[in-house]
Amino acid sequence: MNHFVSMTRLFVPTAVAIAVSTLLAAVSPAQAQETGTLRMTFKLKGAAKSFPPITPNVDQAFCGSKMIPDETLVVNSKNNGIKNVIVYVYTGRRGTELPPMELEPETHTLANQDCRFEPHVVIAKKGDTIKVTNPDKVGHNANFQFFNNTQQNLTVPAGGAVEIELKEDEPAPIPVACNIHNWMKAQVVVLDHPFAAVSDEDGVLEIKGLPVGEVVFRANHENGSLKEVIVDGEETEWRSSKFEVDIKPGLNDMGTIEVPADAF
Repeated sequence: MNHFVSMTRLFVPTAVAIAVSTLLAAVSPAQAQETGTLRMTFKLKGAAKSFPPITPNVDQAFCGSKMIPDETLVVNSKNNGIKNVIVYVYTGRRGTELPPMELEPETHTLANQDCRFEPHVVIAKKGDTIKVTNPDKVGHNANFQFFNNTQQNLTVPAGGAVEIELKEDEPAPIPVACNIHNWMKAQVVVLDHPFAAVSDEDGVLEIKGLPVGEVVFRANHENGSLKEVIVDGEETEWRSSKFEVDIKPGLNDMGTIEVPADAF
């Protein structure tokens, strides 16, 4: 009898544990599908313009020893993928109203490296910090043309670093330039949410954790127009470079978005 009771006591917690594990296994997939991921692949339709590497006219002894690409339009020669296309959830007039969320502050590095900005596009949020570094052996400058944040025109000596607090979100991608080396350019996106991405070397970008339902997005390329595009073979107009997607749980792949070469 005592042996039976003892076995029963051992069995009950085990049975409960199995039941809980089964319940969690059943709930987890549903929880994972409460948000969606948007995937897009940007490609150039037509022949890409040729942009030879930069020939420095300042600090030639140092910068002239570096291979400095012209990043006006970066196209993958293997698949015509367009790099540095920015897409983000648009929350302005007639945009998407997002639920309140707590934004965890982050620090992003924008380096003056090899006489160019690295990365070319920084995506940040309100409350974040941008750390501008200079690992080069020559002095650089970083001129941020903010709208809502205080404009910054910073001198960054060789080996130095300066931090910028982003106290407000910005209505559009912000240009950054080096006043010393006029070919050096970058963009900074500052949002009041984390839903943004920039296309990689293959033209692919993904925005994860999106709320399910109708969501308005805006696309941007610093040197091109993204208003007349071809979405999976169909000519489409994105007014003011904005488009709407009915986000479903899981992966939402818009396929290939072709941008005519004459848009750049």
